[in-house]
Amino acid sequence: MKAATLSVGFIPLVDAAPLIVAHEMGFAAEEGIGLDLRRAPSWSALRDLLSFGHIEAAHMLSPVPVAAALGLGGGGTALCAISMLSMNGNVIGVSRALGEKLRTSGHDFAFDDARAAGLALIAQSDGLLRIGVPFPFSMHAELVFYWLTALGLPAPQNVDIRTVPPPLMVDAVEAGEIDAFCVGEPWGSKVVETGMGDLLLPGNAIWASSPEKVLAVRSDWAENEPILRDRLIRAVWKAGRWLADPASRLLTTELLSRPAYLDLSAEIVDRALSGHMIISCGGDMRDVPNFVEFHQGAATFPWRSQAEWIGHQLAARTGLDRAASARLARGVFRSDLHRAALAQTHADLPGASSKIEGALDIDSPVASAHGKLVLRRDAFFDGRIFEPDA
Repeated sequence: MKAATLSVGFIPLVDAAPLIVAHEMGFAAEEGIGLDLRRAPSWSALRDLLSFGHIEAAHMLSPVPVAAALGLGGGGTALCAISMLSMNGNVIGVSRALGEKLRTSGHDFAFDDARAAGLALIAQSDGLLRIGVPFPFSMHAELVFYWLTALGLPAPQNVDIRTVPPPLMVDAVEAGEIDAFCVGEPWGSKVVETGMGDLLLPGNAIWASSPEKVLAVRSDWAENEPILRDRLIRAVWKAGRWLADPASRLLTTELLSRPAYLDLSAEIVDRALSGHMIISCGGDMRDVPNFVEFHQGAATFPWRSQAEWIGHQLAARTGLDRAASARLARGVFRSDLHRAALAQTHADLPGASSKIEGALDIDSPVASAHGKLVLRRDAFFDGRIFEPDA
């Protein structure tokens, strides 16, 4: 029997790795499906390709399906997240001019102190800080809003947020259109490589385990194609497990750097995978543990509580009812479908589908299917927690 081929869209980012690996390393074929990977130019284009049925699945910003459920953008098509593709993986950077001002003021670019970095940035910004993010409904935007608001600069009303597709972030910095940015790798490193700016902070310094990308599908497709849906979930889960093996890193960088995918040097791609980040054109390096995660700590599990956090944050800045938005968001992350697909595998899934977000200050064991699951530290930089509705 010929394998069914699923068309899957992606943006050229390191965190598209699970889909690329599922295709290139045979995990999709092992599940009896083929993946037709289609590179999209922007997140809006990718969302529309999925919403209008031109592709079956997509590498997607985690807030996009939630935003669609809340009626924020999109064509009114219900989307859902059947797996997480990655946790973390973003960087915050500044233009070269702003970087010099920060250094002159005494900021040390320690790269692990969100409070110090944020206060220094606020102090050195002239007027309205122009910040580039890849999409209005993204963890990039939510992390920036949360971070600056917690430090006394209420966002988004006191910053100028500009949408810039990830591959164009370098051009926006060079043209002087933005002062700072939050983007997924390798595009922050590309800004440094071209001498246009400096990296100020990794995203996980703001939220230690943030839900970055999801495997998104249309909700009607998820219900109507349960066999293909489950095969896709398993293929991506197997790819994430393979990616978690340090021995896979060299081949991963080679695969991702190919012209069909990221079309960049393997050395730049490897920075995110290794966590060895070069943060300035002078070669300053910082090591970032858990910079991006594809498997460990139940990284593929779509926690309903994380969807609620996203819904609550989107509602807070768009004037929607926060409690109602959180409830709607909860149903978008399909932990039930994820569990069903992996029931016959060795996946050690958490016993619950929701948790208190921000409560773990250290890696911690939790109840799970096989009793061996350790969740990653997930603290917010300001010590707050988010307790979802019961």
